[in-house]
Amino acid sequence: MARKTDLYIVNSITFARAPLVFIFFVLALVESYNPSKITIFLATAILAVASVTDLLDGMLARKWKVESKFGAMADPLMDKMFYIVVFPTLLFLLGRLSLVEPKQETHALVMLCFTVLYLLRDQWVTFLRSVAAGYNADVRANWMGKLRTALSFPAGCVIYVYIAHDQLRAWVPLWTMYALEMFLITLNFASVVVYTWQYMPYIRRSIDAKPPREADVDVD
Repeated sequence: MARKTDLYIVNSITFARAPLVFIFFVLALVESYNPSKITIFLATAILAVASVTDLLDGMLARKWKVESKFGAMADPLMDKMFYIVVFPTLLFLLGRLSLVEPKQETHALVMLCFTVLYLLRDQWVTFLRSVAAGYNADVRANWMGKLRTALSFPAGCVIYVYIAHDQLRAWVPLWTMYALEMFLITLNFASVVVYTWQYMPYIRRSIDAKPPREADVDVD
């Protein structure tokens, strides 16, 4: 019974990431149209909590020894939920900001490239995992995937705070945001390389495998 309870707690923490990022989505949009320091604080806090859940669920699963194949698949799904909701939201906010601060237009373009590359990477890794799963391979996140997630989540918080706070933008140079985003793009590309290398043997086996024979069908 204790193991089932521990599993329930860990999986609940994992799936909590989804409602948290949607709450952030709503708060961030509300704040963009009705500026409020309280709303900025709440949106930032919610996003920070969503980021912490990624560390907490894995830590508890290892501590309580309740790691499971379900958790190994659910955790990357919730990570993708974070990226799909948060990064397009940041892109939208930058687009609105560029209307009053023209220098942010280039920043919005960088964020667009950043978002597209992140989402494409996730689709590619999902494909690799799907093929590898057919050969009973280990499809848990590897060290590079964990590093990418561990750095991307807090980076999302930093970028949001930069966009939302007028005073912060006044004294933090824009190039620091470019540096952060380019570093994450590089990390994202490295993750693609590492995952592709890891799963390439299964891709080759899948390509070389003969297609299953079609069952004979009786035609009346």
